[in-house]
Amino acid sequence: MKFVAVANDEQWNALTAGSTGIEWIRAEEKFSFLQHTDADAFFMMQENTTHRYAATTAPVFINSVTATLKELHTPSNVLRINGWSGFLQRPVWEIAGVIDDTITTITEKLNKKIIPVKDEPGLIAAKIIAMIINEAYFALGDNVSTEAEIDTAMKLGTNYPYGPFEWGQKIGIHNIFTLLQKLSLTDTRYLPAPALSNAI
Repeated sequence: MKFVAVANDEQWNALTAGSTGIEWIRAEEKFSFLQHTDADAFFMMQENTTHRYAATTAPVFINSVTATLKELHTPSNVLRINGWSGFLQRPVWEIAGVIDDTITTITEKLNKKIIPVKDEPGLIAAKIIAMIINEAYFALGDNVSTEAEIDTAMKLGTNYPYGPFEWGQKIGIHNIFTLLQKLSLTDTRYLPAPALSNAI
């Protein structure tokens, strides 16, 4: 199988690690699907970029945590995954879109299990982590404790790999803020903490 990816170094390493029987091609952000008409799948990991997805019938996995397929007006061969830092390495991927036998074959080649999710902002895991980070910023704004102490408490108390502030830095505070803003349009529970807004 031949897979084409537009990805930063971390994303590229996560995608290609442990996969066998795949010819990987790393493409530049400005490319044409017509350059790779024999590709079995495409992985567009740069967020907030638009491509002429209709130029191919092969599956196209896009890193679109906040924008939905419906909002992007994508054809049925496009699927959303979470390409934020730390998420592609996970053994299970959340996927929004049409999942058929071709998609299952591709994800099996990548040694990934999949969870079909609704085409909603944040998918599932990103929404939860964004809320955890937001609550940490509320605690920081209320002078409950310091960033380092909150990170340590969460890692020790919940066995998370990162504390909420570490996670925010790894993912990108702007990504967290943008997702929370989007979610807060329909649910005020997701309003960004003032301290998070000030961190942008």
